[in-house]
Amino acid sequence: MKKKLLFIMNNLHCGGAEKSLISLLQTLDYSRYEVDLFLFRHEGLFMSQIPGSVNLMKPPPDNLYFNMSIKTAFADCFRKGKIKVALARLFAQYIFVTEKNEARSEQRAWKYVSASIPRIGGKYDAAIGFLEKNPIYCVIDKVDAKVKIGWIHTNYASLRMDAAIDRPFFDRLDYIVTVSDECASALHKAFKNHTGKIKVIHNIVSPSIIRRMSDLAMPKPPASDSGKDCTNITTVARLSPVKGIDIAIEACRILVEQGYRIRWNVLGYGTDQELRECTRLIRQYGLEECFRLLGTVDNPYPYLKSADIYVQPSRFEGKSIAVDEAKIMAKPIVVTNFSTAKEQIEHRLNGWIAGMNPEELAEGIRKVIEDVPLRTRWAERLSREKLGTEAEVNKLYELIS
Repeated sequence: MKKKLLFIMNNLHCGGAEKSLISLLQTLDYSRYEVDLFLFRHEGLFMSQIPGSVNLMKPPPDNLYFNMSIKTAFADCFRKGKIKVALARLFAQYIFVTEKNEARSEQRAWKYVSASIPRIGGKYDAAIGFLEKNPIYCVIDKVDAKVKIGWIHTNYASLRMDAAIDRPFFDRLDYIVTVSDECASALHKAFKNHTGKIKVIHNIVSPSIIRRMSDLAMPKPPASDSGKDCTNITTVARLSPVKGIDIAIEACRILVEQGYRIRWNVLGYGTDQELRECTRLIRQYGLEECFRLLGTVDNPYPYLKSADIYVQPSRFEGKSIAVDEAKIMAKPIVVTNFSTAKEQIEHRLNGWIAGMNPEELAEGIRKVIEDVPLRTRWAERLSREKLGTEAEVNKLYELIS
C-alpha cells in the first residue's frame, strides 16, 4: 500500500523554496507514495509545473481575506456573516501594522490567520510544512499525521525570528529539515534541545532537466545586446533587499565607468516598492541599456546558458539554488560572501567570492572578465563535478519510512 504524504506551502511564486518543492515533487517515486499538495493560495509561476501525479487540494477560501485590504475584507466578511474571520483579520491587521519585522509579523499573526484555515481531513503517514512559519504551523495545528516535518530554507538567525514563538511548534515536530550545514548550525544554536531532530537535505537540482530546458527558445534580446565585446551577466533573484540587487546596480555602474560594456539581466519578481527603488537607481546612474529587470520568466535557463558570467549579489542565502544551476551550466560565477557561499563556491577554484559591497563585487567581475584562462579552468572543473542532487530524496524517504 502506498504511503500518504501531504506537503503544505503558501503559494508557488518564483522563489527558491518554491522551486525546491517543485523539484522534489518531480523526483518523488509515485509508485510508493500518494501525494497531496495544500497551498494557501493557488498562485505563482510554478503552478503549471506541479506533476500530474500530485493531488492539488482546494485552497482555503477565507485565507484570501488576509491578502486584501482590511476595508475590503471587513465589507465582504460582514456581508457573508463571517464575523469570526472578520475579527481575526482585525487582530492580524494590528500585528501587520505594529510589528516592523516581517518574519516576526507572520509568526505572531498565525493565531489569527489560522482562523481562516479549516482542519485538513484524512490521516497521513507524513505531513511536511515546506517553509518556515505558516506552513509548519499549519502542519502542527491542522493535520493528523504519523510523522510531522518542518522545512527551513534560510539561515534562521538572519531572519531575526522569535524562537520563543517557534519552540512549541518545533517541540511537536518529528524532524526539522534544512538545506545546508550553515543553516543547520544556526538551528542548533537557536534550538539546543532539538539537535537530534535537525537534518540536512540539500535542494534537489537535476542536470538533465536544466540542460534540456536551457536549449529551448527565449525572447530575443534587444539589438543593443548584440555587440561582441559586450559582457552578458545574469542574476536570478527576487528584488528583495536581502538579494542585493542594489549592490549589483552599484557594481554595474562602477564597471561601466571603468569602460566595460555590460548587459546585466535580472530574472525575478519584486513588490511595487522594490521595483520602483531598483528602477530609480538604474535611472539615476543612466544604466537603462545596461541593467535590465526582466521580471519572472517561465524558463530562466536559456538566459543562464547565454550568460558570460553568473552573479549572485545576495546579503543572505539559505543555499542558493540558482548558484547550483549556474554550476551545472559550467558558468563563471561571482557571488558575495553570504554565510553559505563557501558551501557552494571554492574561491578562485570554481568561482569568485567577493565582499558584500559594490566595489568588491565589481572588482571580482572585472577579474573574471579579464582573466580568460581562469574562466576556462573553472568551466573545466565544473564540467567534471558531480552536481546533480536527485539522490537527496532518499534522505526524505528515510525520515518518513
